[in-house]
Amino acid sequence: MRLHVGCAMWTHTPWQGRFLPHPLPPGERLRAYGTWCNAVEGNTTFYATPARSTVESWASQTAPDFRFVVKLPKSITHGHRLTGIDEELRSFLEAIEPLGPRAHALWIQLPGSFAPADLGTLAGFLRRLPRSHRYAVEVRHRAFFEDARSAGLLERVLAGVDAEWVPFDTTVLFQSPPTSDAERDAWTKKPRVPRRSSALTDRPIIRYLGRDATARTVEGWQYWIGVVTEWLCEGRSPTVFIHTPDNADALMLARRFHDDVRARLPGIEPLPEPMPTEPLTLF
Repeated sequence: MRLHVGCAMWTHTPWQGRFLPHPLPPGERLRAYGTWCNAVEGNTTFYATPARSTVESWASQTAPDFRFVVKLPKSITHGHRLTGIDEELRSFLEAIEPLGPRAHALWIQLPGSFAPADLGTLAGFLRRLPRSHRYAVEVRHRAFFEDARSAGLLERVLAGVDAEWVPFDTTVLFQSPPTSDAERDAWTKKPRVPRRSSALTDRPIIRYLGRDATARTVEGWQYWIGVVTEWLCEGRSPTVFIHTPDNADALMLARRFHDDVRARLPGIEPLPEPMPTEPLTLF
């Protein structure tokens, strides 16, 4: 039994010298991160399609069972809204090919303006995608969370291609007013939608956003500890990404989430031992 956990990035200045060795050359940073977590959100691809050589480096630094959930470029999902993007999509798929089995799912994050009326566009787009990949869709329009008919229609579209619905749980962030600059910034940028926890496939993906205070983040994820434990007992293979507004402790918190689930299910395979932040010496 294996639980995959990770963060929104694999390099972050507050982690350097604290959780990860510093300095590290760019070609070693993902390898060091991979000793802490066994999954990562591929957010960088949202802003630009990477060079194939860059993706080859990502693959060389990670084990074959490491999971990337790779976000489709913003120009495809937000700029062109899934239409007229054949050439750009082809370039993206060719670029990420070196990941092989590490590309756990291609993540289609849609803008908040993408509404139930646009589901026909999404359905057509998903049907044209190659079946060599799995797909996961994140929606942010409130109708999908508050209107049962809209939610049902989306689930039907996703089920038709065995795609997953990715929830971004921000409920803890919005439970009370922000108390830090990072939380105030998150309040202006993160989606404020109800929590959703129904898995459509055998590989559910969760994005959980806590607070900058560790205690509040841990308190808020207790709900997900129960859900993930149940999924694992059902034979599902979940991936959980832990965020906080400043992400300063996210690397440690992702491992703590894994530990909390493993306390309930000791049969879960442990994560690797983190790479020492200082070189080992004989003295």
